[in-house]
Amino acid sequence: MATGRTHRPATRSRGIPEATVARLPLYLRALTALSERSVPTVSSEELAAAAGVNSAKLRKDFSYLGSYGTRGVGYDVEYLVYQISRELGLTQDWPVVIVGIGNLGAALANYGGFASRGFRVAALIDADPAMAGKPVAGIPVQHTDELEKIIQDEGVSIGVIATPAGAAQQVCERLVAAGVTSILNFAPTVLSVPDGVDVRKVDLSIELQILAFHEQRKAGELAAAGTVVPAVAARQESAAARRGTAAGQESAADQGPDGDVPAVMPT
Repeated sequence: MATGRTHRPATRSRGIPEATVARLPLYLRALTALSERSVPTVSSEELAAAAGVNSAKLRKDFSYLGSYGTRGVGYDVEYLVYQISRELGLTQDWPVVIVGIGNLGAALANYGGFASRGFRVAALIDADPAMAGKPVAGIPVQHTDELEKIIQDEGVSIGVIATPAGAAQQVCERLVAAGVTSILNFAPTVLSVPDGVDVRKVDLSIELQILAFHEQRKAGELAAAGTVVPAVAARQESAAARRGTAAGQESAADQGPDGDVPAVMPT
């Protein structure tokens, strides 16, 4: 769902591929769930299934971390949680600012997973003066005029942009100028940033369009095999009904009071 431009410097020096870095949070999520159930060890096959990857890829990924597990025993869950957390930089506190406190920004502010994963929402920022001082998730919203000061005072290096598309680039430039070097962009636009600044983009509409493509392809394959897909058939019937209703309304609009002569004749 998200794509990045550059590697973190520490990751480059350790030679960990970007694809492996992208899978580390999946492993960490699965391992955390095992840890919460007090599971001491896990096999590569079990962990790979929980993370949604194949076991050979998992073992290759873990080899970059210097973790190979124990034959017949598997991987130590707690050690892997620590090892991956350290590699991802989650063993320290990361202050984050969220810019744009509309519906999406407010939802992000209320997300409880930030704190448990090493991220602290240091400030909520919005351009609307009417929002200033209003608490969201227990944090008072501050005006964008305070952006640079907040970044400096809080030592922020990660910014989240949840503004409308038209404002995102300007906000991005202010964040970068103030010292932010990593940006999570929820705005439906592509940001231009200088070298050394990492951007991850989250676009829900693109993800839905990709899912729609796969749904259409699966329906086509089933239709070619002579199989009727109930959900697809229902959508087609609904679309046909809408077209029929629209056609009927147009026909009625073209008819006069007696239903057979146009009410307004063309000149």
